Amino acid sequence: MDTDPRPALAVWKFASCDGCQLTLLDCEDELLPLAGHVRIAHFLEMSTAEDSAELATLAGTGPYDLSLVEGSVTTAEDVLRIHRIRRISRRLVTIGACATAGGVQALRNFADVEEFRAAVYASPEYIATLDTSTPIAAHVPVDFELRGCPIDRGQLLEVITAFLAGRKPNVSAQSVCFQCKRRGTTCITVARGIPCLGPVTHAGCGALCPAYGRGCYGCFGPVPHPNLEAMVRQLRHDGMSERDILRVFRTFNAASPEYAPVPRLIAEETTHPAAEEGPR
Repeated sequence: MDTDPRPALAVWKFASCDGCQLTLLDCEDELLPLAGHVRIAHFLEMSTAEDSAELATLAGTGPYDLSLVEGSVTTAEDVLRIHRIRRISRRLVTIGACATAGGVQALRNFADVEEFRAAVYASPEYIATLDTSTPIAAHVPVDFELRGCPIDRGQLLEVITAFLAGRKPNVSAQSVCFQCKRRGTTCITVARGIPCLGPVTHAGCGALCPAYGRGCYGCFGPVPHPNLEAMVRQLRHDGMSERDILRVFRTFNAASPEYAPVPRLIAEETTHPAAEEGPR
């Protein structure tokens, strides 16, 4: 019987590139003190060591005090697995664009998955997959979603610390534009006419791309209640075609429900362009 009094942390992988798990490992100096206060019970990216062989196959006793889940649900087995993880986790936090919005692999949601499978695999009949790639929250209740592709290490440590301390994570829901203002970056859209998704993208990256003269391309996903109508209008004003606008929203966070109205708004703006321009 386990007598370790420390809270148990588990990190799980679904369909993803492992980049968000690596963000946790990249914490280095911060990770060592954290490990002294938390029992890392399951984290295959870090170690193959497990409490038991059963634990690695999700037949362990649990529950875990906090589970971090990276990746999207793309197979029937994934559906069963995430329900099992939810049952043995007191708190479940999804990390990264794949887990919170389906990831790049959610591009399949807008195409023929059978065509993709035939083009990629030499023996597609052996590949079992769903027609869609969906976020974890589409299948089980989630206690917190940490966005980003990959996630920000500072935000990740804040989320882990907050849940282990029994408080709400202090992660801002502001847009990238706020971070541009804080670091003194001149708005590249206003000054140079460069298309930028900053007004509708969740903060967390430190406004890195605009600081180097490149428009934000939305890797941290949508802010709550984004003004997509104004954003589409501004992108058209800045010279983006209908196809380019659709593509820029269908990248890391293709399955975000917040972005679902984009195709309709593009069609409306093309048919009846507004008299006024720019996000408000």
